[in-house]
Amino acid sequence: MSQSSNNRTAPVDRGQCRTIDLSGKIAQIDGHWQPRVVAEMNDYQFKVVKVEGEFQWHRHADTDETFMVLEGELRIDFRTGPSGDGSIVLRAGQMAVVPKGVEHKPSANSEVKLLLIEPRGVVNTGDGATSERTVENDQWI
Repeated sequence: MSQSSNNRTAPVDRGQCRTIDLSGKIAQIDGHWQPRVVAEMNDYQFKVVKVEGEFQWHRHADTDETFMVLEGELRIDFRTGPSGDGSIVLRAGQMAVVPKGVEHKPSANSEVKLLLIEPRGVVNTGDGATSERTVENDQWI
């Protein structure tokens, strides 16, 4: 691996005014459910992540969260969403915004590569207690 996947220092340019190879960045991630920051815009971070299997139910009371599928197929189940309980399936080239306060659970039958967009400091496992899936914020790749 040519670059550490646990760099806690943001680059001086924060990923701005340069090309970012999302596929190349994702290839540097060793495990699943380990989002890594690739750029910032104002107070928002762009994170790449590989996912497979089920995540946990969680919510973010103060912010929306955007999922963009780069490769694969992602299912997101919702509880008390704008249309009640339900789910959506996203395929490569598709995106969805989970509104703040909506409990959700992403899952993937096989590996999916995603771009997440969310404010700096958002905990990946939501507002509740931390778990084995909780990762440190601001890990750049």
